[in-house]
Amino acid sequence: MYDVITLGEAMYRLTPPGFQRIAQAASFNIEIGGSEANTAVGLAQLGLQTAWLSRLTDNPLGRRITQTLQGYGVDTAHVVWTDADRVGLYFLEEAPPPRNNQVTYDRAGSAMSRMTVADLPRDLFTAGGARLLHLTGITAALSQSAYQVVSQAMTWAKEAGWRITFDINYRSKLWPPDVAVERCEPLAQMADVILLPLRDAQNLYQSPADPDAALVHLGRRWSHAQLVLTLGADGAVALGKSSEMVKQAAFPATPVGRIGGGDAFTAGFLYGWLAEDDLSAGLRWGAALAALKYTLPGDLPVITRQAVLALIEQSQVGWR
Repeated sequence: MYDVITLGEAMYRLTPPGFQRIAQAASFNIEIGGSEANTAVGLAQLGLQTAWLSRLTDNPLGRRITQTLQGYGVDTAHVVWTDADRVGLYFLEEAPPPRNNQVTYDRAGSAMSRMTVADLPRDLFTAGGARLLHLTGITAALSQSAYQVVSQAMTWAKEAGWRITFDINYRSKLWPPDVAVERCEPLAQMADVILLPLRDAQNLYQSPADPDAALVHLGRRWSHAQLVLTLGADGAVALGKSSEMVKQAAFPATPVGRIGGGDAFTAGFLYGWLAEDDLSAGLRWGAALAALKYTLPGDLPVITRQAVLALIEQSQVGWR
């Protein structure tokens, strides 16, 4: 039995060293990451039994991805391999102020974007197969077939009695706002917990800028689910089934690598929420793991449970 199963695409991240532009670069630093894969690594590092589902091209690039995730404790035995298609890439230009980081995707036609429902391990989706399925809007946006995979995985998970969490995780380079709202709605309706940043709540759902008011606004739309709203440097807030609000301040951190911070928050939240069935615990663990991830380069939150627990115990920041 797994604690958490995730499903998504992992890519290679190529970053020019020393804050160079791509046009200047003679070499690139290589990292591996993807929202669901990042979350799976974070959960495995915290001690949960975690599996990552995907479709990858069977070549050294694809094999390195699974070897990397396996090295951090994630089970990749259910990955589907193909001799066709390709592994996705993205390029990140890191930039200090006043420049902004720039991301360029090169993922069209990737193996994951061509995954179909037939590629899902149907026998895995049974009662007792896992406690929770975690999915994001990123995977749903990759293609029509990927959307069907996400929808079917959620349906089977619900039939099996698993909990389901869904991170809206809007990416404007993958689909426009109106399409994202329409396509995410059936998925959100199946989720027990819905996560999204305040900026997505405003851009997609016309929520107020005030976090408390935004939660009330979203609660009218998704009254069936518990809601988690991330606020960046201001922490996070959540709305429970009984309309109780829980707030958590961010833990102070010196940012080294901000990419993957949201996925680290999700991993910490899922760990705390599953461990104690409590939104407050989830927000504490999420905020702490995100802060620690900011101190690391790369996408993956390679942080131990002991390190997160130590930060929570020594800081006590934002407990209310």
